[in-house]
Amino acid sequence: MAKRIVESFIDDIDGSDAEGTTTFALDGTSYEIDLSGRNREKLEKALAPFITKARPVRAEKGVRGRRGAAGAGRGISREKSTEIRRWAREQGLPVSERGRIAASVVKQYESAH
Repeated sequence: MAKRIVESFIDDIDGSDAEGTTTFALDGTSYEIDLSGRNREKLEKALAPFITKARPVRAEKGVRGRRGAAGAGRGISREKSTEIRRWAREQGLPVSERGRIAASVVKQYESAH
């Protein structure tokens, strides 16, 4: 018996089809919201004046003894891996469905967040 499981995203703002989940943080709290392309553009446009003036902050590593992006791909949680893969696809970066995430992709993700 064959089975097909389809995951679809619904825009949390207007109920239309969403392109995926957008993550952002404010005052140390991370948020996720499913948005259509149009609503994601609205969010980006609203945040742009603040982002252009802000300083990027590196995420704290929960695993001791590992330094830089080279060790980050091996020590990240399943949820974080899923988030990085989703972000990479949205950015047009090559990322596999399974296995280790390239250190360069993890480094770009961390720089963007």
